[in-house]
Amino acid sequence: MALPQSPRAVRRQTPRSLRTPLFLALALALPAVAMAQDGGQDPRHDEVKDLDRVVVSASPLRRNAEDLIRPVEVLGGEALDNAKANSLGETVGRLPGVQASYFGPGVGRPIIRGLDGARVQVLSDGLSAGDVSTVSVDHAVSIEPFLASQIEVLKGPSSLLYGSGAIGGAVNVVEGRVPDAVTAEPIEGRAEVRFGTGNDEKTAMARMDATAANGKLVFHIDGLHRETGDYDIPGYAEHAHDGDADHEPGARGRLPNSFVRTDAGAFGMSYVGERGHLGMAASLFNTRYGIPGHAHAHEDDHGGGEEHGEEGVSIRMDQRRTELRGGLRGLGIFDSLRVKLSNTDYTHTEFEGDEIGTVFENDTLEARAELVHLDWAGWDGAFGLQASQRDFVAIGEEAFVPASKSRDTGLFWVGEREFGALKLELGARYDRNTIDVDSSEAIGPSRDFDASNLSAALRWNLSDDFHLSFGIDRAQRSPTSEELYSDGLHVATNSFEFGDPTLDVETANRVEAGLHWHRGNLSLGASLYYVGYDDFIYLADTGVTDDDIPARVWTQGDARFTGAEFDLKWTFLENAGGDWMLHAYGDIVRGRLTGSGTRSVAFSVPHDDHTHDYTADIALSGDLPRIAPARFGAELRWSNTHWRAGLGAVRYFDQDRVAEFEETTDGYTLVNADIAWHIDRANGNAYELFVNANNLLDEEARPHTSFLKDLAPLPGRNVSFGVRMFF
Repeated sequence: MALPQSPRAVRRQTPRSLRTPLFLALALALPAVAMAQDGGQDPRHDEVKDLDRVVVSASPLRRNAEDLIRPVEVLGGEALDNAKANSLGETVGRLPGVQASYFGPGVGRPIIRGLDGARVQVLSDGLSAGDVSTVSVDHAVSIEPFLASQIEVLKGPSSLLYGSGAIGGAVNVVEGRVPDAVTAEPIEGRAEVRFGTGNDEKTAMARMDATAANGKLVFHIDGLHRETGDYDIPGYAEHAHDGDADHEPGARGRLPNSFVRTDAGAFGMSYVGERGHLGMAASLFNTRYGIPGHAHAHEDDHGGGEEHGEEGVSIRMDQRRTELRGGLRGLGIFDSLRVKLSNTDYTHTEFEGDEIGTVFENDTLEARAELVHLDWAGWDGAFGLQASQRDFVAIGEEAFVPASKSRDTGLFWVGEREFGALKLELGARYDRNTIDVDSSEAIGPSRDFDASNLSAALRWNLSDDFHLSFGIDRAQRSPTSEELYSDGLHVATNSFEFGDPTLDVETANRVEAGLHWHRGNLSLGASLYYVGYDDFIYLADTGVTDDDIPARVWTQGDARFTGAEFDLKWTFLENAGGDWMLHAYGDIVRGRLTGSGTRSVAFSVPHDDHTHDYTADIALSGDLPRIAPARFGAELRWSNTHWRAGLGAVRYFDQDRVAEFEETTDGYTLVNADIAWHIDRANGNAYELFVNANNLLDEEARPHTSFLKDLAPLPGRNVSFGVRMFF
């Protein structure tokens, strides 16, 4: 039976027939407006080419990437243009130590050093995205990477800065929707239109910042529209394992129900004075996408796209967000104060054909204050206070997580001091987390948790070109409501999931050593790390199936993660014909349970008029599930005044270190290329024509990290092309 639609799920939407012309007009009109302005230099020339010198806004101390002791990656400028994709995970997925989850082209979350989900915090200009992408792997991140001006990835425990949900790292997307400074020119911005061959992509985006004539009011506007159809694949959608004699190959050449429709936009304004700024912004993110390989628990042959058949599963996600931000400088013994406040109204509706199956609603209110102090006994540092409230409810027969209200409050300090060639960073944080649930719905009582974090990092500058870094952390994470209270069929993963309301706080102890060498046109970075977990929370396969649907349980066990990564950039030739650069990188991580014996768990699978009771023994040793495979990539790039081009390949190795009841995954190689022609106009505006080609060898690729790896391979050969405009 179809559910009555939630009031917040009923949104006024622009008819699809009008969206594409509207956004194409926006993308083309903003540069035309800017042409009337007298320009100076091409805005692209103002971009910092060495990303190590870009200020990392995720750090309260606002250091650049070169000066930060903690491992960080920054995407900006041309590198970000070349990397932008439909999902945030895919956009950052080629950075060293970073891969992506995959649940179709509409869903992809960052995986940092083998950790994802509730351990990786996704941020919009330093505040939580406010979505529920950690609740289920089919929930998209509500941030549009095409509208970002910079993306920062903090690797390793970042709980010190961003709380319990960042124990594995954080990804901060800098969107600049609330301006904090006047623009260099009266009007600045960019626009882009692109088309794709492998999925019939049509994308248009534009963003603009402008300062009023009085020099005090600054405005921001951005917008995006994207449409893609079902994408091409090199072979069959479903993967047949050895010995699977009954396998029916099904769809071939195109993956049914893999379409994506996305609209996003924002308007913001600020008053900027000599000592600070105060501003606000309102934004929306609306997307609809199919879940490939899913036709609910009973599957027939259905077509793709939006005409995907009666039982095809699709998602409609709608988020409305308002923000208030302000800052002051010169406060006596304090250098600056920054305050951020956001309210997010989020609705995620799952459709089975044309009928509503389940509705997820999430209201989030978050506040953050950072008070940066001046030199105190040689220490530069910042105090921080962060508080959030989340009201979550799931409506429908397949709502496997009960309604809950979560409250988190954290207080932290981070500081740094130099001792000659040594630079030391220390930090501490305390968090209080509570989860209140309706006892009539949940399988256990409400819970509250205390989490503490201690951190120390040291950098030793052996010379101007070479330094070593060392880090040690003790970080804690509180269980989430889905880990505590899941109870029933999870349609997205086609499995039964059962939480454990007795789960305890997990504790991570990290040790890391790294080096960075930068001399002339050669830079090399490398790191080794070890993270030991006490009471690591994970979703374990039980080996039990009910009506061919597997049962999984949330449980705990001691674990360890070990890994290494490197990044090499070498500009080996510079002459009148252009600059040639070689970029190579690689990473490897292994996650293992370090206990012994087994743990017995009991659970019940509900049916219409009865339940099936089961008991299973969970091994407390062995490899953890869905750990990202080892990877090596290399790219050759060339550029001159007007042209740039690149050809690269990434090898994902076999993943045969798998958990109990988990299948191994074959490796694959993805070959990519890009070329762009850039022209500067006399008035300071610029145009860029580009062509990007992905998976040139049309290879079948199935990520080991994906729940859909046997149902939905990555896209085959795809060429996208278009024009970018800068003004």
